[in-house]
Amino acid sequence: MKMSAVTAPVGFIGLGIMGEGMVGRLITEKVVGTSESNPLVIWNRTGSKCSAFQSKHPDANIIVKSSAKEVVESCGVTYCMLSTPEASREVFEDAENGVLAGVSEGKSIVDCATLAESDMTRMSKEVISKGGRFLEAPVSGSKGPAATGTLIFLCAGSKDLFDEVLPNGLAAMGKASHFLGEIGRGTRAKLVVNSLMGTMMAAYSEGLALSESVGLDPSKIIEIIGQGAIASPIYAMKGPKMIAKDHAPNFPLKHAHKDMKLASDMAKEAGVSYSVNDQAELVFRKAREDADLNVADADFSAVFEQIYKDSTSTFAKER
Repeated sequence: MKMSAVTAPVGFIGLGIMGEGMVGRLITEKVVGTSESNPLVIWNRTGSKCSAFQSKHPDANIIVKSSAKEVVESCGVTYCMLSTPEASREVFEDAENGVLAGVSEGKSIVDCATLAESDMTRMSKEVISKGGRFLEAPVSGSKGPAATGTLIFLCAGSKDLFDEVLPNGLAAMGKASHFLGEIGRGTRAKLVVNSLMGTMMAAYSEGLALSESVGLDPSKIIEIIGQGAIASPIYAMKGPKMIAKDHAPNFPLKHAHKDMKLASDMAKEAGVSYSVNDQAELVFRKAREDADLNVADADFSAVFEQIYKDSTSTFAKER
């Protein structure tokens, strides 16, 4: 798809692990911030991140606002990428300075967070009630894809807004964008994807731990897995780091666990047996809550450390 620039201010709220890479793509791909007429308008709960972002892109027209409300008021389209449901609710609903406080007739919100379906439905209704448009747009991908523009957007809600941002913002930040229909379906798709990813990581962790504990070379096992039908990019990328105990965060374990729990709740409501995810979710929860391991903020591959903590093999005790 040919990418196009926009001719008006564009807002972005949330410059965390994901948001920083995403908003960077809007600048580097020259979608926004190229002139006085199309500045990038940003806000983050930790203001220093905005200043650092400005410094990183000195030639771009970037405006930092003092509240989420001011960003929305200044822009026709505002993207939001908050890390947790709690953060999203706080920033969205703040009566004086929040996202909703800035919405008026003609304003558009594209929310890229992974929340509960009920959260997205509520936010959409509130934006629409004030004359705005709302696009649910959670992403599949982590820190690396955010920085390289290879995210996958799973969208629902306003089709007109989707069509409007597809050739510019979404094209700059992602390699694929899917419109799935009514509000809620984007979140449903994201939870299916992330719960599957979590169960894959839990199973992979067990496989690597078993390999090492029975005397196999884990690097050779990673190679073998990569040559067969179960080959996966996530296995190839994470495996070598896991055996080196490198869990630098790309997708924090606490966020992976949150998504798996949301998926479990969704499955229960739908009347679907989700026992594999449910068991993996318990392992992730145990890792998240283990103060000694202290891996809640580490990459979700750190569930590997919980597998080893629960193991009694000689290798587990000596590693």
